[in-house]
Amino acid sequence: MKYDGLLDTWHEECGVFGLYDRTLPMGTTIYKGLMALQHRGQEGAGIAVVHESQVDVVKGSGLVKEVLRDISTLEGHIGIGHVRYSTTGIKSHCDVQPIVGSSPWGTFAVAHNGNITNAKMLRGELESQGSVFTTTMDSEVIVHLICQSNKSNILEAIQQACARLEGAFSLTIITNTMLIGVRDSYGYRPLCVGRTTHGYVLASESCAIDAIEGTFIRDITPGEMITIDATGCCSIPYHFNESTQHTCVFEYIYFAHPTSVIDGQGVLEARDTMGRQLAKETRYEADIVMPIPNSGTLSAQGYAAESGIPYREGLVRNPKVLRTFIEPNQVSREEAVRKKFSVIPEVVHDKRIVLIDDSIVRGTTSRHIVSMLRQAGAKEIYLCLTSEPVRYPCYFGIDTSEAESLLAHRYSVEEIRQYIGVDRLYYLTHEGLMQSMKQLKSPHLCVACFNGHYPSPVVDEYTKGGTNVCR
Repeated sequence: MKYDGLLDTWHEECGVFGLYDRTLPMGTTIYKGLMALQHRGQEGAGIAVVHESQVDVVKGSGLVKEVLRDISTLEGHIGIGHVRYSTTGIKSHCDVQPIVGSSPWGTFAVAHNGNITNAKMLRGELESQGSVFTTTMDSEVIVHLICQSNKSNILEAIQQACARLEGAFSLTIITNTMLIGVRDSYGYRPLCVGRTTHGYVLASESCAIDAIEGTFIRDITPGEMITIDATGCCSIPYHFNESTQHTCVFEYIYFAHPTSVIDGQGVLEARDTMGRQLAKETRYEADIVMPIPNSGTLSAQGYAAESGIPYREGLVRNPKVLRTFIEPNQVSREEAVRKKFSVIPEVVHDKRIVLIDDSIVRGTTSRHIVSMLRQAGAKEIYLCLTSEPVRYPCYFGIDTSEAESLLAHRYSVEEIRQYIGVDRLYYLTHEGLMQSMKQLKSPHLCVACFNGHYPSPVVDEYTKGGTNVCR
């Protein structure tokens, strides 16, 4: 995932989609699925379709509607799609997925959501064996592992490749005859399967299945491979994990689309309940409840409903201002925030405001927004967050690899409150957060960014001298 230096928040690294259907128009149907996943990646998009034993690809840098204009000519009945954020910036056309590979069993293509934590080690090993890499992405390691496999068929080659990967990966893969979905053994990133009238669909989130009028079947379980071909849909456990599932908690707090259901838990319900839990825990007396759009909207509505305090929108987000991930200095960053958000003075003037957001990463945007509200006449500001303090880096896809860059790693809650300039600062408790997701089939989440206990190993190239692993 990429950190947005302007909005002081994170973004999902990417979203994946797959379709096996002999009746639907392949290009336009995958396009619809990717549009529903656009929130997971806005820097690049691509579609790969199997046609006459070859893989035709359309991809490029930009939004789905900008990049995937000429897709009506894509013919075939098996295809995958991808939307991407890049942690280092998309440097070339090659750094956009899907990635195509040539194996002893024919041409195939891979789309990947997640972050391979041992990619550097694997890449060095593969290069020493003669592999030539054409991108800067960790995802290309997966392609080369498959190509160099000594197994007897491509399914076994994929299983062998996945068994060597560490970190987070949800994959959609196409071969000449098959659509394949794989979820890593910890289930860090979501992946689900659905049915179309005459076929099947794979997607990062159920909202994409809804977008093509498909029917959600279930989530793919951690360590599971799904194969879809002319005989139907088959489940193959490729990895038996003794530990429990650890889906990223931020899928529910912020990343996923509100209409999605992940591992049995509705995202909208979770965010509404987080707001209600905040209201129960704080019991603040205030004049209005207000979200920082759009990350705090659903939880602010839940807070208002539980507390009886009126919900008002006093901040307006300007959608025409482009994201700026790297601002050159503090002055320009503050100016960018002011362009991105506008305050409605008559809503906030002389009001005690409960301000709701999902999290604080570095604190820059929260500080600027509070300053804008003060200038507009806000009487008191109580900032409530639906996450716990983010004290530790994430190595499974989020671009926060240095703990010192995280405000809560360096400062106490009181010091953060003073820095941001609010009258009160409250983080949802761990118990309250877990209470908000009672429908989870597996109640285990990755909360390493809160407590520093990483479910799977992290190699030294990320931690720069040590790991903190929770088994």
